[in-house]
Amino acid sequence: MHLDLDSMFQIFNRKRYFIDLLGGFVDMHNHILPGIDDGAKNVAESIALIKGFADFGVTNFIATPHIMHNYYPNTPDSILKSLAELQEGLDNENLNDIKISAAAEHMIDANFETLLAAGETMPMNQKYLLIEMSYLQSSINFGSSTKKIAEHRFFPILAHPERYVFLHTKLGKHKKYKKKGMLYQMNMLSLSEFYGKEVQKMTMRLLDENMYDFIGSDVHNLRQLNYLKEMKINRKRSDVLSILIEKTIYNFL
Repeated sequence: MHLDLDSMFQIFNRKRYFIDLLGGFVDMHNHILPGIDDGAKNVAESIALIKGFADFGVTNFIATPHIMHNYYPNTPDSILKSLAELQEGLDNENLNDIKISAAAEHMIDANFETLLAAGETMPMNQKYLLIEMSYLQSSINFGSSTKKIAEHRFFPILAHPERYVFLHTKLGKHKKYKKKGMLYQMNMLSLSEFYGKEVQKMTMRLLDENMYDFIGSDVHNLRQLNYLKEMKINRKRSDVLSILIEKTIYNFL
């Protein structure tokens, strides 16, 4: 059978469901712990999210509730208590194939360095700290905080860099962050217009610049999960994303 160039181009760009890439994935950024932040409100909601992920082969999670001064002042104790409640719920439903541990998404705010000095942060795999800042402006202490993270022998992972509006026209700033050793984690939904066209555009730019190190769902609720299930990508993107997915699995399994 002979295919002309237009037909070959259409086949190459034919879209596929993104979740088809996720069998065996380790979701290292999500808000599925119950009653602890703006994610799952209770154990029932947590389990509904987990079952939804399991439908497309994701059964391994690192839960990352917010630690945010004055909004979500979580501590290792409160996070581990919520994890224990969820684990009990999973046990009661005989969901024995689910593996879940806990870390946190740390806001770089006025209280962050105090928590870091006191050993009150929640790292992943004992070596990574997931961090975030305001979408509208950089944290005043971002530079000093990331330096102190390194001094404590943690690797900082900046959550969803594509969502920081004040950096959308500052690719050079991203390059400086990367040069200083910052790791970047993409949100899956940022591949779509879920957070807006500008976020999607920035995601593609960072992806094309090979700046991402990891990928996570950042799922808070079933609406987001259902949107993720319907999201499609073209073949060209799927090859690049498959590599990013494999790298995430390798580092967090």
